[in-house]
Amino acid sequence: MRVLNNKGFTLIEMLTVIAIIGILASIATPSFQRSMIRAREASLRNSLFILRDVIDQYYADQGEYPGTLEALAEKKYIRAVPNDPFTGSDETWIEIPPEGEDTAGIYDIHSGSNKVSLYGIPYNEW
Repeated sequence: MRVLNNKGFTLIEMLTVIAIIGILASIATPSFQRSMIRAREASLRNSLFILRDVIDQYYADQGEYPGTLEALAEKKYIRAVPNDPFTGSDETWIEIPPEGEDTAGIYDIHSGSNKVSLYGIPYNEW
């Protein structure tokens, strides 16, 4: 008698493995997307904290608020104006002037994105 030495996988075995991989990928994708959004939110929080701190330092040193964000970079308070993580640009920041008629400059800053965070608060209100 002749013994056949079959090596390899059957079609059913291959389809089972592909189905399992597909199920695992579909479970992991939403988690991955949520973690990417959380990373952007953390980056936005960090950028806002740094910019607000630098604006306060500028005011303490100069006695007035900076006229533009580029003025902070020119005076070496920051190396460069950071990009907004949700818009991908350094020109979309919303600059809030100080209250009062006789003052000018940038008192506060917000994101220029109109998207809503995972917590339900728009990024431009952070």
